[in-house]
Amino acid sequence: MSKPFFRDLHARFDASGVRAMFAPRKPRHPLLRIALGLVGVAMLAVLLVAGVFIGAAMILFGIARRLLARPTAPRRDARIVDAEYRVVRNRDHAALR
Repeated sequence: MSKPFFRDLHARFDASGVRAMFAPRKPRHPLLRIALGLVGVAMLAVLLVAGVFIGAAMILFGIARRLLARPTAPRRDARIVDAEYRVVRNRDHAALR
């Protein structure tokens, strides 16, 4: 059932011209192709360098924040109960001995 549906949908998508509208086209002039390729590589390099600097700034900010923070008392686990305990023997257990 799905195979004919998608085949028909694909045929309608191709015939409508929508596919051609979003298809990337390379310019025919060789110098323009080279120039656009270099623009793409430059954009990639800028984004890469910016990402590295932003990541380094985030790491340095975290380290500085941790170093400049006031020391606080260690947090206690809410599941731990601090108390004094006393062992109570079971009467049935003592009778078996």
